[in-house]
Amino acid sequence: MAKDKVMYVCDQCGKESSQWIGRCPACGAWNSFKEIRVPSTAPSPSKVPAARGITPRESHVKPLASIQATAQPRIDTLDPELNRVLGGGIVPGSLILLGGEPGIGKSTLLLQTVMRLRELKVLYVSGEESENQLKLRADRLMEGQGETPSPNCYVLCETSLEQIYEQAHQLAPQLMVIDSVQAISSETGDAFPGSPSQVRACAVSLLHFAKETGIPVILVGHITKEGSLAGPKILEHIVDAVLQFEGDRQHFYRVLRGLKNRFGSTDELGLYEMYSGGLRPVTNPSELLLSRNSDGMSGVAVASAIEGARPLLIETQALVSSAAYGTPQRSSTGFDTRRLNMLLAVLEKRVGFKLMQKDVFLNIAGGLHVSDTAIDLSVIVAVLSSNVDNPILASTCLAGEVGLSGEIRPVTRISQRISEAQRQGFRRMLLPAANLRGIDANKFKITLIPVGKVEDALRHLFS
Repeated sequence: MAKDKVMYVCDQCGKESSQWIGRCPACGAWNSFKEIRVPSTAPSPSKVPAARGITPRESHVKPLASIQATAQPRIDTLDPELNRVLGGGIVPGSLILLGGEPGIGKSTLLLQTVMRLRELKVLYVSGEESENQLKLRADRLMEGQGETPSPNCYVLCETSLEQIYEQAHQLAPQLMVIDSVQAISSETGDAFPGSPSQVRACAVSLLHFAKETGIPVILVGHITKEGSLAGPKILEHIVDAVLQFEGDRQHFYRVLRGLKNRFGSTDELGLYEMYSGGLRPVTNPSELLLSRNSDGMSGVAVASAIEGARPLLIETQALVSSAAYGTPQRSSTGFDTRRLNMLLAVLEKRVGFKLMQKDVFLNIAGGLHVSDTAIDLSVIVAVLSSNVDNPILASTCLAGEVGLSGEIRPVTRISQRISEAQRQGFRRMLLPAANLRGIDANKFKITLIPVGKVEDALRHLFS
């Protein structure tokens, strides 16, 4: 009997090699090659995992102009935030991957969503929890939301892909959820569940299942300690949509981002609030992220940011104090520390404020991590406000990117930022002078103050 062949596969991009390599030549990742065993005889097409009753379709060459494109009705998840990120709902026959840290609420989000779909027959496959655990969680979620679970929600605790297909053929669901893709395995492979070869084989098989049957499949994926999805990188290329569930466990807010979406935009963002009864969609995030009790407090500035395609008003908090030790500390939560160091250098070089012997701490309220450079101006203003112990008027909002020479550069979607600040009751807003040239300031009921340099903004706020 021939021995199995040993191969090495990169768990980041899926590149194969006959020997172990320290650095992947395709993606450049270090120590990413994992050993897998390949049977001496390749499995025939009949042994590839597939659902019962599904026959492969015949492929024919067609002119692109002769193909009639029809818009498929999407499945309404009854969750406005999830619908927003998916582009309007779930597309039939799509394969969706939902990733996030352990305990962030991935299973809670999917379970409470499928239990609301009373008109849809749903198969929830769990490879990590027992039926009793799922029932206890479902009762807690429905009791907290004052609802009753859907009678069309079916649960299957199974890790074998072939058994999942068998049950799906008998039940004929309209939506299937698999929690998680790293927990299931196929009998055609000899590797352990969660290995790159098993994850890739199961994902490809589930993709064929979704396309042939028209049943949408949602996969739950684990992430590594670096924050990327576990398994081969090809997993993200196989699926139709990749959703990332983020948040800080010390706060109640969770953010759902679309990293990839073949049926919609990746600029959308969903916001949830975690409470004892599950996850609650947040329709007005700016109202919850602003404390409204910071009037008269120094070191607090409100920025108008854009996360995805949604405008948010974010409270920037700074604390500047004398360094207790020889080396001053620079710490930030929810903001890039390297960009904070750059902004402090601009203050020292261009504005003349000496912060070399001061500890600077920065925090984005609400536990959000903001990457929008338009909050640079609010960061600088909050730092100076704390340094001179002079509060900023609570009715003031800011937006602007700060350059290395101290100029305030224009930002995108300025009309949306102004409208959000006006909707939340702010009376004046500092914005880049270049942005004011292309908009009609008379249509807004908020006072717009154009600034070209950091000195101009400080003169308006602290004069």
